[in-house]
This record gives sequence, structure tokens and C-alpha cells, in this order.
Amino acid sequence: MRRNMMRVTGAVAMSAVLALGAVACGGDDGGSGGGDGNSVTIGFMGDLTGENSGLVIPPKQGAQLAIEQYNAKNPKVKINFKTYDSQGKPEQATTLVQGAIKNDKIVALIGPAFSGESQSTGPILEEAKVPSVSPSATNITLAQKGWKYWHRVVADDSVQAEGAAQFIVDGAKAKKVFTVHDNQDYGKGLADAIAKAVQAKGAQTQTDAVDDKATDYSSTVNKINQFAPDVVYYGGYYSVAGRLFKQLRESGYKGKLMSGDGSVATGLIDGAGEQNAQGVLLSCGCIIDPTGKSSQTAAQFATAYKQRFGTDVAIYSAEGYDAATALIKAVEAGNTEPEKINEFLKTVSFDGAGKKIQFAENGSLATKDIFIYEVKDRTIPLLGNSAEAKPSS
Repeated sequence: MRRNMMRVTGAVAMSAVLALGAVACGGDDGGSGGGDGNSVTIGFMGDLTGENSGLVIPPKQGAQLAIEQYNAKNPKVKINFKTYDSQGKPEQATTLVQGAIKNDKIVALIGPAFSGESQSTGPILEEAKVPSVSPSATNITLAQKGWKYWHRVVADDSVQAEGAAQFIVDGAKAKKVFTVHDNQDYGKGLADAIAKAVQAKGAQTQTDAVDDKATDYSSTVNKINQFAPDVVYYGGYYSVAGRLFKQLRESGYKGKLMSGDGSVATGLIDGAGEQNAQGVLLSCGCIIDPTGKSSQTAAQFATAYKQRFGTDVAIYSAEGYDAATALIKAVEAGNTEPEKINEFLKTVSFDGAGKKIQFAENGSLATKDIFIYEVKDRTIPLLGNSAEAKPSS
């Protein structure tokens, strides 16, 4: 079945207790140190214990599964998997990546997960000539740095904005859109791109920013209610989206609420309250397919993931698996030095658990599909491809 025709009815599960037990606070999950001729070390970096860890534990587990499956084949060169808990903080990621390169001798990094930490670590990885593959960093400018060792397996915010705007204007029939962001690299970039894209389609827009450390968004809520938009789109992560959406619903706002890939987590439902979260719409370049309807590879991955971690695949699970697979293929082909792995990534092409993996010259993913999800009870099922999806109400 074509990907844009499928309907995933399974829940987007986020078993945080189980997952945190698996990751602890970072550390070594498969050996220590760098390569010794018989092994190499690949790192994973992201927020594993912070307030947005629900977005990062799934890709960490996806990557871990891919490497465990590879090592189980008893290959000539095994892969040590080492995790680095940045808590999503750019300054923390900078220190960690320096240690990963100097002390742990990583040959590649999966991550960083977020755009802000990717901005801060990119120059360090570039100077060290260590390739990275992010499962989830979507900021547009990351691909504009001229970095040769940076890659991602998810569509960027410009692609997400076009897909989301198509859904907002054509699918949701919105004529007025209010965008809100957290003034951070990812959130502001996405919200600005959404506003520009819906304007190009004829919608009126207003925008505002909130402090991601604050808890009272009454000023923004008042501005939204005065504008009376058909859709409010929040650019940022689920911890803030939940609080904002809760306050909007409690203020009497009846329009549609929407956010991006940074909010595709059940933590959004917890933050907003289950009743307030019903019908919240979400856009993402990720494909969440717990029933494996999209392909045989997706089905095999979903089954293995649930067996290993006791939970369904969630946001970026497949992207973590595919990012690791790209690096595994490089090692399988006999490339154990960072620069040789990077050269291999220029030519890698395969059908992953989520989508086709092939990198453009600037390191971004060549595939440009965007998918829409909608909260139902405590699940976040797929509505469909952004070109065809429509809100259920």
C-alpha cells in the first residue's frame, strides 16, 4: 500500500518509565572506548532525561535496536553504542561532543536530536571530521552552513511548513492563522515558515512569542482570542504546547489547535489535559507506523521494537533506526574511519523503516513527505499525508 494512503490506527506510545530505565542518564550501552580494530564506537546525543525526553528516547531506542541487531550477526567489526544526555541544552551538548570525540573516539554521531544543540555542535564535528546523522533536527539553516559531515533523516521545517500549510488551508479550510513560538532555533524557524507558507495561500496571520520557561501565557491567549483565528499553530516542543493549549481551551477558544513534530508525544496530552487535547493536530516529517502497514521493513521493525522495549514505535523511532542503519551500512562496507564513513554516506540509498534514505548534497533528506496526526483519546493516530488529510471534525 502506498504510504500516503495508509491509516495507522495504533497509538503513539511513550512508555517513559520503561524507556528511562533503558537509557539511565546516558553512558555506554555496548562497550567502551573507540575502535580497536575489531570494534568502533558510534554515539547518540539528545535529551534523555529532560522535560522533552519523550521526543528523544524513541529514536535512541530505534538506533539501539539497529546496532544490537547488527552485532547479533557476529560481524567482523562490532559497534559500541554510547549515549550522551545533553538534556537538549546546546551548552551541555558542546561539552559532551568534545569528550565524545577526544576521549571516546567516536567514528560517528547519531544526533544531536534538537536543532539548537545541532547548531552548537556542528562546527566541532566539522572540524574533527566526524560525521553526524540527526533523526530529528529540522531547522532550515542547519543545511545552509556548508557542513560536509552533517546529515539528517527527516524533512526540514521548510518542507514541513509547505505540507502543514497545504493541510491548514486546503484540508482545514483556515482563513486566519495565529502562529506562536518559543523564540528558540527550532520553534521560531518552524512558526515563521508556517506563517509565510499560509500567507502565500491567502490566509491572514498574526504571531506572538512565549517564554518556554514561563507557565502563564495569558497575554498570548488574549491576543489569539482577539484575532479569532481558525487555527493556532505552535512552533516548539510539547511541554510548552500542552500548557498553551490548556490555557487556550480554558479561555473559551474553540478553533483548531496545531503544532509540529516537536509536539508529537503523549506528554502533550498530559500537559493540556486529555479533554483539552482532543482533536489537536500535528505535522511531522516522521512516519509513525506501529502496525507496519507501510512496508515489510516497517512491519519487521515495529515487531522487533515492541519485543525489545515493550512499547509501540513512537515519534522518531524509525528515524533513529534508519540513521543508525545508514552508519551500519558504512561499517559493513569496510569503512571504520570517520572520513571514510562520511564518504560512504554520500552514496547511501535504501528503503528504511520509515522512508527512503538518501542524502542531498547539503546533508538533508531527499524525501519530502509530511504527515498529519490528530489526538484521539490518549493516542495520536495518523490522518494521512498532508496533501490528502482532513481533520476529523
